[in-house]
Amino acid sequence: MSPLSADPAGARAEGQRLLRAFIDAGAQAVETPVLQPAEVLLDLYGEDIRARAYVTQDPLAGEMMLRPDFTVPVVQAHMEEGAEPARYAYLGRVYRKQEEPGTARTSEYLQVGFELFDGSDRAGADAEVFALIHDLLAPLGLRAAIGDIGILRAAVAGLPASEARKGALMRHLWRPARFRALLQRYAGRRPPSPERAALLERLARGERPESDAPHIGLRSPDEIAARLDRLAEDAAATPLSGALVDALEAMLAISAKAPQALEELRDSARVMPWILEAVAGMAARLDRLAARGIDVAALDFEASYGRTSMEYYDGFVFGLYAEARPDLPPVASGGRYDALTSVLGQGRSIPAVGGVIRPEMVVALKGGG
Repeated sequence: MSPLSADPAGARAEGQRLLRAFIDAGAQAVETPVLQPAEVLLDLYGEDIRARAYVTQDPLAGEMMLRPDFTVPVVQAHMEEGAEPARYAYLGRVYRKQEEPGTARTSEYLQVGFELFDGSDRAGADAEVFALIHDLLAPLGLRAAIGDIGILRAAVAGLPASEARKGALMRHLWRPARFRALLQRYAGRRPPSPERAALLERLARGERPESDAPHIGLRSPDEIAARLDRLAEDAAATPLSGALVDALEAMLAISAKAPQALEELRDSARVMPWILEAVAGMAARLDRLAARGIDVAALDFEASYGRTSMEYYDGFVFGLYAEARPDLPPVASGGRYDALTSVLGQGRSIPAVGGVIRPEMVVALKGGG
């Protein structure tokens, strides 16, 4: 039997225990429908989750999906009627396709979570969520890994590059290979293909490709013309300095215990001073974690952590892992998602952070699975 096929009753009881702990920490228990509207919500998840969502058609409601997580529907409900500050907790099943043969992961599993909406002290809120989940799982001896998408976003936002180039990099934060390829191209280190080079030369001369063939495809002629204009503008842009690109890539490669990583990030700020505020935010978070009894010297910080998970994270991110089982997903994970509240808030936004635990994994690990 797979370790994640633990006794459902035992997993449900463990989920209830964790849910009570979240309620004791001041959270209001909430539920969300299993079926969620797909049209808007799918765009808010990462590429991995979108590909693994169960989507169906409802004759009245349109395209629907089985919820792949709780955070998005909880945020949506809060932004419609909630006040700040607020704490929510939930327990229920989520659904994600598993396409890797032989995987120990299941397509349907319990998730218990805690979400905190509070803008009075972001570092303190981050520390509260992490410490609560960390302490609940402390008997399992899990490895904790943390990161900060906000530092990477600040690094990109401050680059001496066009808004179009920075926008492209922001869109591909979650695709590390594509992100690096763009950086290399913007630094002039990655030559275009012969076909692209020929097109760029024509655009530089003010020429536009013409054809007598009938128009086909999804893009309109105006959209194609706008795309050609953007290509011409990009080709004429000043390349990023190689030293700056090297510094950004070195920052992304930082992987060390949190205090050492903080010093390395401060070194990165000598070349990219625009990340100083975000780095100071990390320092404040470590102080708040230490105040809650977390041994920050034992925390693994990875500057690229979280770049292949939920795309709505935009700040602090974390995961707790069973080191003896590297084949398993994190037992718990979470992060900050301020931008998500803006997307769902229709003009309103509230700083927010949350985390989830997988009760089946907790039960399996307690049993030595």
